[in-house]
Amino acid sequence: MKHCNQKRCTWPGTDDLMLAYHDQEWGVPVHDDLKWFEFIVLDAFQAGLSWRTVLHKREAFRKVFKGFDPNKVARLSEVEMEAAQNNPAIIRNRLKIRATVKNASAFLKLQENHGTFDAFIWQFTEGKSIENRWKTMQDIPASTPLSDQVSKALKADGFSFVGSTIVYSFLQAGGIVNDHIVSCFRHRELLA
Repeated sequence: MKHCNQKRCTWPGTDDLMLAYHDQEWGVPVHDDLKWFEFIVLDAFQAGLSWRTVLHKREAFRKVFKGFDPNKVARLSEVEMEAAQNNPAIIRNRLKIRATVKNASAFLKLQENHGTFDAFIWQFTEGKSIENRWKTMQDIPASTPLSDQVSKALKADGFSFVGSTIVYSFLQAGGIVNDHIVSCFRHRELLA
């Protein structure tokens, strides 16, 4: 791995997929609606589980949810949702599967109203990343007033499984918030 001797956040542990996700994706500002929808889906499935579990099932989720294309996901049939619920390659939670289809429709409506989901989500920080300066992993909150605000807005627009903690996770993932600890090499790289 390219940065194997670098100091980093401790949450990836020694898992190769987690390390790659931390080093290449987490906290990088996203401006692609498909990537935003992917993070919304994956973080909803993470609720009550570990990110490692979700990350290791990511490619299976990608297949079931049609490349995370909200246009296709919004049109999933009852048969397809039932098949997803019986697919051992993903997390087989009926409520989360149905919420994903519902969220795809809400996502499309937001795109219609704002041009892109990206324009909607970045308006909360006026297009700027929030650069936190946490010294330890324990300093990082599970939610913030920003995630409370975004969660409330998403719920008002018809989304499910978008509580403040889930929202904070995808704000971190999509780079609206830089929550790499200050000693992590990625904190410095993302500031640049």
